[in-house]
Amino acid sequence: MIFDKNTAKKTAELLLSIKAIKLKPNEPFTWASGWKSPIYCDNRITLSYVPIRNFIRENLCKIILEKHGKPDVIAGVATGAIAIGVLVAQELGVPFIYVRPEPKKHGTKNQIEGYLDNGQNIVVVEDLISTGKSSLNAVKALKNTDANIKGMVAIFNYGFKIAKKNFEKENIELTTLSDYGNLIEQALDTNYISEKDIKTLKDWRKNPSKWEN
Repeated sequence: MIFDKNTAKKTAELLLSIKAIKLKPNEPFTWASGWKSPIYCDNRITLSYVPIRNFIRENLCKIILEKHGKPDVIAGVATGAIAIGVLVAQELGVPFIYVRPEPKKHGTKNQIEGYLDNGQNIVVVEDLISTGKSSLNAVKALKNTDANIKGMVAIFNYGFKIAKKNFEKENIELTTLSDYGNLIEQALDTNYISEKDIKTLKDWRKNPSKWEN
């Protein structure tokens, strides 16, 4: 779910303005998964724009404090959410850790990097939610240490039904600054896309793995 409508629209506006999110209904991108997509999102670009980076940091912190209270630790999901996670932890004045997709194959073979004590309250920070699989993989790794996961916050959510099911199954509350629906509204309001593009964009999200333009 989004935090609030105004924040969702403003976040979408900012992401579109710096091309952190690109919409090309007629020239689809190819994701690493092989999916064809009319949208491509790279939120790491926000780190290069100080006012936008500050907006994201401040609003993620606002979500965390209002919904979960001040946590003991912030955990970022590697690699996309490490930098924004550090910024959030710094703003809140709490320790930071990050979670790898899988344990290292050498040295200490850590999957979780940083110091974590048993039973600490953690909020997980993510940059982007698609199916939720990698994000929830990080949650499972943290739960294996007896951590208390208060919830997850993220910059953007594609709003796939499978992600909603995955988060509900793991009983993890997800709150994002913006999502696909608000992005499309903002793109239309600012003439970034036309009315005729709406059907293409909505059809894609219904069945992204099998969508063809």
